Amino acid sequence: MRVAPPVLLTPPERSQLESWARGRSTPHRLVLRARIVLRASEGLENFQIAEELRTRPNTVSLWRRRFTLLRLPGIEQDAPRSGRKPRLDPEVVRAILTKTRLTKPRGQTHWSTRTMAREVGVHRSTVQRIWKLHGLQPHRTQSFQLSKDPRLEEKIIDVVGIYLNPPERSVVFSVDEKPQTQALERTQAILPMAKDWPEGRPHDYRRHGTVDLYAAWNILDGKVITEFHVRHRHQEFLAFLNTLDRQVAPDLAVHVVLDNLSARKTEHVQRWLRRHPRFQFHFTPTSSSRAEPWCWTKDAQEILRKVRKIRARTAEGAAASVDRIISHPLETDH
Repeated sequence: MRVAPPVLLTPPERSQLESWARGRSTPHRLVLRARIVLRASEGLENFQIAEELRTRPNTVSLWRRRFTLLRLPGIEQDAPRSGRKPRLDPEVVRAILTKTRLTKPRGQTHWSTRTMAREVGVHRSTVQRIWKLHGLQPHRTQSFQLSKDPRLEEKIIDVVGIYLNPPERSVVFSVDEKPQTQALERTQAILPMAKDWPEGRPHDYRRHGTVDLYAAWNILDGKVITEFHVRHRHQEFLAFLNTLDRQVAPDLAVHVVLDNLSARKTEHVQRWLRRHPRFQFHFTPTSSSRAEPWCWTKDAQEILRKVRKIRARTAEGAAASVDRIISHPLETDH
């Protein structure tokens, strides 16, 4: 008759097994395994342990042997299993992924699980699993704008550099204006919120035209300097620069991050800059934002790597569009 191997426990092992054996939040399978090993350490045979714990002798034998060989990790984790072999042809998976990423069904904006299943000849749940596994969501789109600025890399390095490492004895502002902001007046007083009652606003209002909001955001402390003007020409922009000049301590250099609006590049503005040498402009690339987080986290090289990646994907998408036009000429605009 085969004799079960003896189980000898170290004090730390016994403490951990006892913790698992009485743990209320411990998975049941681990509780059972811990109790099996503890009973085995008391010298009980497998059939005695199985009878006491109401399980099968071969289960007791399995975990007793696993503990003897691998100790605590041997019972804490299940042994790796070969698993069921995939039933899908890899070529079918590749076809689903390729069609999802690079094509569209005729007359529709995107693939659905049903249209793709009919196209490839599988069940729609199979398509759903493949999409989920590869993180594809054909029903979602995301807009993007690739700047065509010939000085793109130079401007990215400049702007990101001033955000990440501003010079000493200087202040950095991110400046922009919001034009055509409606000046509205409610016809009745706004009711303050109360218990179980949200703030009340009257439905109708009076219009008082529009104004342009100029704002300069201090990236160091988050304070915002604002000013209203009725237009956004170079005259109003110069007036706002004069406001900044008055409010910033005279011993500090002023770095201004701003976009490429033509009113900011006139000769009048250039003359003002020559008269105020402590001001320096940092123009963002064309068609890009100033992106104003509290803490800038990406350096210029990481941004440029992403730009190159998007350009490559754009070229890939353009090639796929040409393929679609060749395959379905009736879908093109004439």
